[in-house]
Amino acid sequence: MSADVKRDPILSLLEAPLARLAEAFAELPPFGSPLDSPVDRAAMSAVLNEVAIRMGDNYPYFHPLYAGQMLKPPHPIARAAYAMAMAINPNNHARDGGRASSQMEIEAVAQIASMFGFTEHLGHLTSGGTFANLEALWVAGQLAPGKRILAQEQAHYTHQRISSVLKLPFAKVASDTLGRMDLDALESELRQGDVGTVAVTMGTTALGSVDPLPEILTLRDRYGFRVHLDAAYGGYFRLIADQLDAPARSAYLAMDQADSIVVDPHKHGLQPYGCGCVLFRDPAVGRFYKHDSPYTYFTSHELHLGEISLECSRAGASAVALWATQRLLPLTPDGEFARGLAAGRAAALELDRRLRADPRFVPFAGKPELDIVVWQAAADSSRQSSALAQQIFEESAAVNLHLALVQLPDAMFAVQSGAHSQSTVTCLRSVLMKPEHKQWLDAIWELLSSATDFARA
Repeated sequence: MSADVKRDPILSLLEAPLARLAEAFAELPPFGSPLDSPVDRAAMSAVLNEVAIRMGDNYPYFHPLYAGQMLKPPHPIARAAYAMAMAINPNNHARDGGRASSQMEIEAVAQIASMFGFTEHLGHLTSGGTFANLEALWVAGQLAPGKRILAQEQAHYTHQRISSVLKLPFAKVASDTLGRMDLDALESELRQGDVGTVAVTMGTTALGSVDPLPEILTLRDRYGFRVHLDAAYGGYFRLIADQLDAPARSAYLAMDQADSIVVDPHKHGLQPYGCGCVLFRDPAVGRFYKHDSPYTYFTSHELHLGEISLECSRAGASAVALWATQRLLPLTPDGEFARGLAAGRAAALELDRRLRADPRFVPFAGKPELDIVVWQAAADSSRQSSALAQQIFEESAAVNLHLALVQLPDAMFAVQSGAHSQSTVTCLRSVLMKPEHKQWLDAIWELLSSATDFARA
């Protein structure tokens, strides 16, 4: 593994804080631990060495040359805070199991809600975006029983699956050639009068496209439905909305008008898996969570997070890590965290510029709205382009440049590779979400270029 991993700062960061944590429990009588036994320590060391060997069979997600899927390494302070919290292993279902970490979660979630412009909110962390979206659509179903959920074609597939789990009817709305929800198609569905919620995507997984939120909010005024924002991937770009192109900028500035929002701190938020967050603009929806428990919620009259969550046991360490990260890197437009987002977007725009200037590639019809770049390999047909993309993907990996592949309608590209615009094509895709990608772009381009020439030879 690289020297960057070998010189991991986590252990040195933890020594003094762990000693300080131990002081809080110094009055307790000592008891034995497996670490006290030389035999047990040796056995655990052997197992950990075996784990290290097994874990080496992974892509280098932490490195800037990994530019494929939405995998961003957690910040060192998040890893350190998570590890320190595991000395206690708090459970944020109830204050009985996670008194300090529950309060830290409430504070961290309030900071995220403030980033989105919510002056009031109800919210909490979840195990990830899927469960956060499930909670948002569950509340939507409680408010509009039996009414349809709509999401666009490029929305995350879990919306349809979640709707099925919740026994709510679901329909896909057509997307336009830029991967955004088509407003005419949406209004056609709304005219049927049975839509309860429209799930708006703030950064699609495949393209990073942002749905036209202001126009959708105008339709809400006319037709009366709930607006849920799936901002699992793209939510944090609210911090640099003024740096985005006009359509995306206007969408991000209108986020405070949504009924619910989901964001994943374990994507752009520099957190370990799993850490999602669901927010509701109206705290009164907490009534749907109300339940009785004969064995919890007795140690404090303060809010227990299990009283506003569908999940029960949840890792308090996730809240501690998030709180520590936001303490170090506040969610402000002029802060270091926001500058990291801007660096990734700058890298995406520069990669897109180079692709458009190179005849070996066919760019996506629109510029990157966030930090995802998608392109075809130039060829005589969609089938040939798809095969060539697969070869470039493999040749790039062979020289340690890790990209991703995605299948999209051929019509979404500035120059269509084949005669049939309704066909799909396998494309190359890169998520440049690490701040370091900006400095590494020359190296990424050189490796991509050589891998492309080798694949074409």
